[in-house]
Amino acid sequence: MARILALDYGTKRTGIAITDPFQLIASGLTTVATVDLWDFLEQYLREEEVERIVVGEPRQMDNTPSEVEGAIGKFLKEFNKRFPHLPVSREDERFTSKMALRAMVEGGMKKKKRRQKETLDQISATLILQSFLSRKTP
Repeated sequence: MARILALDYGTKRTGIAITDPFQLIASGLTTVATVDLWDFLEQYLREEEVERIVVGEPRQMDNTPSEVEGAIGKFLKEFNKRFPHLPVSREDERFTSKMALRAMVEGGMKKKKRRQKETLDQISATLILQSFLSRKTP
């Protein structure tokens, strides 16, 4: 089987998570500056077998799209041009940042490490991917 890659897309940074080849476990992979995201994706997708991309769908509490959704829409349009063979799914990402922060605190992560937004973005991507896997698996 191929892996599933998840993105917690942001205007400055994008958190990235990946499954194992059997699509059982979601793990944080890295966080990249969004300006470098295309280079990262092109290299990663050339080297690894990925069958699907899951992109977080940020929504407000009233279910309206978040302000970053416009940038995500542009990214997805370009993604479909560059990788037309790779299906994209969206996953609600409400509360992932709060859940990621809570996981870091409960996991005993030092305050200095918790302040690193890259770590938070990577964990958020992992939560997005885990949510997708939970819905996908009966």
